[in-house]
Amino acid sequence: MIIIGCGRVGSGLATSLSREHHSVVVLDRSAGAFKRLGDGFTGRTIVGSGFDRDTLIDAGADHADALAAVTSGDNSNILCARIARENFQINHVVARIYDPRRAAIYQRLGIPTVATVSWTIDQVRQWLIPGEARVAWTDASATLHVIEQALPDHWAGRKLSGLEEHGVIRVIGVNRAGEVRLDATEMVGQERDQVLFAVRAGSEDLLIDKLASEAT
Repeated sequence: MIIIGCGRVGSGLATSLSREHHSVVVLDRSAGAFKRLGDGFTGRTIVGSGFDRDTLIDAGADHADALAAVTSGDNSNILCARIARENFQINHVVARIYDPRRAAIYQRLGIPTVATVSWTIDQVRQWLIPGEARVAWTDASATLHVIEQALPDHWAGRKLSGLEEHGVIRVIGVNRAGEVRLDATEMVGQERDQVLFAVRAGSEDLLIDKLASEAT
């Protein structure tokens, strides 16, 4: 695994993966950034640019299975991600994006992105406007969404399996009072549940309709 950028996110990710015995290479322009890794880090560090071909080859990009571009610059992260995907055919690539407008563009290009600000905004909007389906994650093909929704009060006491639609909508988890449950389809809804759905792209309105439906 290659991590480009050794700031708070990059160093934390590298340290965590190293503890789990993954093979990790961290790239950063500044040698001083590697101090964040601590003594327990067992991977390699390389001073250099994440979009320099020779540096990436030195990092093992020609046989790496994953790359995360998490520098402080959107342009750098996207360029690194595109080079990793297009030039080195790395399967699992993700870029950290600060501008949510750019994140949406690159998701459509098949580059998964993490945009912290937009994620936070979406979480707040879910509580303020529960009738909107806000996408928390999209796969690289942009055909599958993970959507987290606050459960409407009128679904309390009803089986959550009633929100599913075969091949289109599936309940995959419930956050109840801070505890995540994965046996969601067997559960009965409670007030203030946060429900995670896997939804086929284009079926968001159907999910909203189901959430709005009253008991019959």
